[in-house]
Amino acid sequence: MKSLDVKDLELLLDRALTQDAYLRSRNIEVRERTALFRFSGGDARKLLNILEIVVNSFPPDAPVIIDDATVADRLQENITVYDKNGEMHYDIISAFIKSIRGSDPNGAVYWMARMLAGGEDPLFIARRMVILASEDIGLANPNALLLAQATFDAVHKIGMPEARIILSECAIYLATCSKSNSAYMAIDAALGLVGSGDNSPVPLHLRNAPTKLMKDLGYHEGYRYAHDYEGNFTDQEFLPEGLSGTRFYNPGDNPREKDIRARMERLWPKYNDKK
Repeated sequence: MKSLDVKDLELLLDRALTQDAYLRSRNIEVRERTALFRFSGGDARKLLNILEIVVNSFPPDAPVIIDDATVADRLQENITVYDKNGEMHYDIISAFIKSIRGSDPNGAVYWMARMLAGGEDPLFIARRMVILASEDIGLANPNALLLAQATFDAVHKIGMPEARIILSECAIYLATCSKSNSAYMAIDAALGLVGSGDNSPVPLHLRNAPTKLMKDLGYHEGYRYAHDYEGNFTDQEFLPEGLSGTRFYNPGDNPREKDIRARMERLWPKYNDKK
């Protein structure tokens, strides 16, 4: 991305101070701009993050006086605590993810605040929550993935500082959800089997048969269309020969997947094995 020159940075700063509702609500006086622009490195997002860090370092009702010394001091305080490219970056995102996985909304919000105060890209946080929603919540609450994806989209459209509220809502929701890693475990188990060299042929009754020759060879023969049967289900084998009875998906111990397990036990003998 092309770095902005000083004129562009000045326009961006003036626009933020005059058009952003939160910044307009603060009594801000910018006496010096050199440090703001120097630390931003010509990056628009970084300039706005630095401005937010400096403004939020003042008490809510106090005048905000921005000069080069203040900017340097406030950034030094933040840089020593959170380095976006260093070990602390990975330690804090790890603590954030583990807090949500461990169902602690307070830990999740705290570590998120540490990241945001340190200038972390809010989209990075949102992206990690999308992954977590499937990996650690999954089928225990499929709505978690929908909210996480909506959060990512909203953060992308809204930006900071308002995006902090959207991120907080999502983190609290994910932390308070029932948890399950069954989808994660299922695909990794199947990939493990395939990766070990399994390349079983597709059973004939499951193959597509667009030509007469394929039909004559038995493709599609014996396939039973589920909707032609009571309950839209008929017991037939969908795994290759030699893998019959293999179970990759094991429902988790949460209310929703207990219902899934009960249905699977009614339909499939393999789920009556309590392994």
